[in-house]
Amino acid sequence: MATTPATDAIVVTGLGAITPIGNSVDAFWSNLLTGTSGAGRITKFDSSDFRTKIACEVNDFDPAAYGIDPKSARRQDVFSQFALAVAHQALHDAGLVPQELTETERNRFGVVFGTGIGGGTMFMNQAEVNYERGPRRISPFFVPMMISNMAAGLIAMEHGLGGPNHCTVSACASGNDAIADGLMLLQQGQADRMLVGGTEASLNELCLGGFGAMRALSTRNEDPQTASRPFDKDRDGFVAGEGAGALVLERRDAAEARGARIYAELCGFGKSNDAHHFAAPDPEGNGAMRAMEQALQSSNLDLEAVDHINMHATSTPAGDPVESNAIKKLFGDHAYDISCSATKSMTGHLLGAAGAIEAVATVLAVVDDQVPPTINTQNLDEGCDLDYTLHESASRPVNVALANAFGFGGHNTTLAFRKA
Repeated sequence: MATTPATDAIVVTGLGAITPIGNSVDAFWSNLLTGTSGAGRITKFDSSDFRTKIACEVNDFDPAAYGIDPKSARRQDVFSQFALAVAHQALHDAGLVPQELTETERNRFGVVFGTGIGGGTMFMNQAEVNYERGPRRISPFFVPMMISNMAAGLIAMEHGLGGPNHCTVSACASGNDAIADGLMLLQQGQADRMLVGGTEASLNELCLGGFGAMRALSTRNEDPQTASRPFDKDRDGFVAGEGAGALVLERRDAAEARGARIYAELCGFGKSNDAHHFAAPDPEGNGAMRAMEQALQSSNLDLEAVDHINMHATSTPAGDPVESNAIKKLFGDHAYDISCSATKSMTGHLLGAAGAIEAVATVLAVVDDQVPPTINTQNLDEGCDLDYTLHESASRPVNVALANAFGFGGHNTTLAFRKA
């Protein structure tokens, strides 16, 4: 069957969120707007020997609430369970029941889900099994539970979605890349609907030990809820988090034909690479600037159209000023008219899922004309002088918003949303 590139706008019709500050979109958004921190002492393992003893964990997650029976749950890593949960939420929110779609419609419904690490906990556990008990005791489910693409595959299996299906793995840009790939597939006519997002569940000894060895994590163990403090001169690293986010994308004409609620239009994206260092950002911020610029160019938007930016802002000494300077370099004087947010001050850094849940937040900012706050920042660092919406959310018209995600390896991806 020949495919025809889409000429209609691509819109968001469904959302899903599992986060350290809420296991539904409504709870997540409400807690963002009230400045709730999801940080606390690590409960998933004994962190006594670790420099960092804090993280943003998902609480009260029940796989059974999303149709995952106990037998299936034992054969799925938590990152896949999170993905299945937000897919369930987003499909329900979009008013789509895949089993009620025709076979042709399901075969034109794709899935792209990103993750930075995938089944890292499973990998660590089975490496210990191999070392202590030998290769014959490795679980037969080790590989399918560990590999990063399994979240996207399981969503397709659960709902019978036979369209394009793959995983994006680009560190902390993975979620944004999955959403951008979904947009491209729709624009190219390869699918009629896409379920896109990102997931991460890597709060384990090996992953946090590795980030700790890099001195990337905050060690503000005595006060976890204030540890993530983007732009503050006393910031000392990010707080690791876990969770997932999902969006349903479809052509506007198809969404309107079925009477769907339309949240916003996903109007473009931009991608670049710093080509500088495996972990540190380009100090000039040129890669970040190019990603934002290309997102606007692909959306046919002027610089002055942007009202809000959900910044990548992880609370690291190097990253926050670089991103701020990139915004000022691109937008000039208009940079000071943009309301910015660093929502990682509340959720922590969800790594490969960060872009997905922040895309959900960006969409809701456009829908509600509300800008989430940046919490914990008390003393702005030199060069960090934008409107970061400090301490309290702000009401303002948000017609166009950008969402930034930057990852180890120099990956930069910016999404552009506007009112539908």
